[in-house]
Amino acid sequence: MKQTTLRPNKIEKNDNISFPVGTALAVKSYGQKLGFDDIFSRFKSRGVVLARLVEALIAYRLTENQSISCASKWINRADVSKQFGLCEFEERTLFRALELVGSNYEEVIHLLQNSIFSQYDFPHTDVNLDWTSLVLWGDKAQLGEYGYSRAHRPDKKQITVGIAQLCSPVNVPIGMTVLPGNTNDVTHFQKTFLQVCDRLKDGSMAVFDKGGQSKDNTDLVLAHKMKYLSAKKLNLSDDKRIKAFDKTKCKCVDPEKGIYGEIIKYPSRFDYFFFSEQLKQDQIEAKLRMAERKLAEAKTIQAAFNKGKPLPMRFRLNNPLVEVKYTYQTKLKDITESQARKLVQTAAITGREGFFCLVSSEELTLVEALKIYRMKDSIEKVFQSLKNDINIKPLRVWTTKSLCGAILIGFLAQLIISLMRYDHEQLREVAPKFIKISLQNLTVTIEYGKNRSKREIYSNFEAINRLVLAESIAKT
Repeated sequence: MKQTTLRPNKIEKNDNISFPVGTALAVKSYGQKLGFDDIFSRFKSRGVVLARLVEALIAYRLTENQSISCASKWINRADVSKQFGLCEFEERTLFRALELVGSNYEEVIHLLQNSIFSQYDFPHTDVNLDWTSLVLWGDKAQLGEYGYSRAHRPDKKQITVGIAQLCSPVNVPIGMTVLPGNTNDVTHFQKTFLQVCDRLKDGSMAVFDKGGQSKDNTDLVLAHKMKYLSAKKLNLSDDKRIKAFDKTKCKCVDPEKGIYGEIIKYPSRFDYFFFSEQLKQDQIEAKLRMAERKLAEAKTIQAAFNKGKPLPMRFRLNNPLVEVKYTYQTKLKDITESQARKLVQTAAITGREGFFCLVSSEELTLVEALKIYRMKDSIEKVFQSLKNDINIKPLRVWTTKSLCGAILIGFLAQLIISLMRYDHEQLREVAPKFIKISLQNLTVTIEYGKNRSKREIYSNFEAINRLVLAESIAKT
């Protein structure tokens, strides 16, 4: 066969567009399943349908994920807005939608819980509780406060976010709370627990880390006819246990990591006291690295003194409104480097390395207590997913209502991903990141021909997006 036309040697401009339709189809499918129309129609009944805007924002969060201004442009593309049944709207409509859902986010969570528990018969209602902080870039949100920054940005205001998640093998988030950035975990515990406790069966177990552990909080759990398992901060009485601890007289729980334990029974609780060879080694190595940093700092300060130079900036308070006089004196002049290193190492290592304690209202074996607490890492993975896969940060210059709305959109995106993993057993061990990528890969290209004829071309079908979107693909 003879070739009669030559291939162009350059790319020709056209009006074709492509976008990740897999994400839109998945969000719409779960929006219908969770009853978004019924939930969000309670807050807005006229104008642009709020449920459609929420779905579009969730899809945008799982794809482009830039500013709200960019979201408006992306959603307003004719073929994108068509997917969500939206007409063209102004940018401020999205900001108003965020404020509306944000001001009612707790009621939205309540209605979502109604929907989830009416459709799913979960094997249990044990719950993980945890909290994190998110940095704020701006000062319009009144919730913004300075506090302990998990993001290592003490110079920025922040908010704290609490998540309640059904324990493994369910791993579905069912609660979200937002409080000022200076709220500690012990205080935040009450709001997060009370938001979900009515959904939990009597005898369910609340699992949380030592940050939320206090007598008031454990009493609150018990008052609701539930059990708890938590880590506990080591105190002076534990130091006595550590001195008397003899691993040869304790049960070996994990031979690989060298974990030994004993159970101490009290009238109202059980302490599960553990020692880990691996943890001891890791903690000592970390503290020795910290000791080396302290020694290096002292050397830098002493070198500045020796040369008659001012103290390096990183050791000074840099504020034009504050006048400070520094009087530093190191011990390096009077001791050798070996003695200095030994001094900082002795200060860093406390003797508690390798020891940890779990406390529970329930009598468990050492293996059971450790296994249940280890499974709590599933909620830490939710925070990792929210921050790095769903990308709810950075949070910029929003009012408190918009701020809560933006976090709710991220929570809904995470909820949908988690429900996909629960609904499809093949996805239980697949990270949210890869589910998100697979949905993005399913693309539709709108090809415009002569006379503005239009053709839709679907491409990049994969095992994950085929599984999640089986019904939607069949309809398409």
